[in-house]
Amino acid sequence: MSDALIVILVLGIYFSPVFYQLVIVIGESKKGNKLPLRRFKKILKYSFLVLLPVGIAFIILIKVNFLDYEGPINYEKVDQITFENFRGLEFFKKSLYGNERFAYIVTTIESEIEEDSIYVEALFHPSRSFVYNSHSNSHELLTHEIYHFKITELFARKTRQKLALLKKPSKNEIHKIILTTLREERKFQKKYDYDTFHSYVFSKQKEYEKTIDSLLNLFSEYKKPKVPING
Repeated sequence: MSDALIVILVLGIYFSPVFYQLVIVIGESKKGNKLPLRRFKKILKYSFLVLLPVGIAFIILIKVNFLDYEGPINYEKVDQITFENFRGLEFFKKSLYGNERFAYIVTTIESEIEEDSIYVEALFHPSRSFVYNSHSNSHELLTHEIYHFKITELFARKTRQKLALLKKPSKNEIHKIILTTLREERKFQKKYDYDTFHSYVFSKQKEYEKTIDSLLNLFSEYKKPKVPING
């Protein structure tokens, strides 16, 4: 049974008292009896009042697994990450292009402007990242996901370099550089997945690994999150 049918079935069972009352309302309205209509409205109201918080909690759980939460991990610990850290939940997606060995990693570039410095940090979010099988021993799949994190760190370093070159930058200038780099990073991430076909094209995967490692080394001067503001 497909996931869509399961959802429809669950909602159908949940709203069955509402449907039953609706049938009664239709029958009694022909006789001029308005009482079942009032009862129907009350049942419908309470059904949605119960469903709303449950639905919100379900949506939040898909986005962030707060039942098995692990805080963001910075790039310094990249070599310690395993599939055990992928704690996110996926209730519907069961395969990727027919393959059940798949995962996705969620990484972000976070920034904070202080009086004399700017913090730019690449983070991996365990409770938002998902792997179909947490006991997977696929080294290739894990490597592919880790390199998504390395791409995020690469663009964080590029951001730090651009910010380090500024003199007395305004907040608008800082935000513009960060937003521009974020767009470039998202574009590069998509190209990486497309070119490697999510790690299945081995030669392309190895090509990207060499390129990304080389670029990270090139920007090694900017690996520290803190960027002093030049006055």
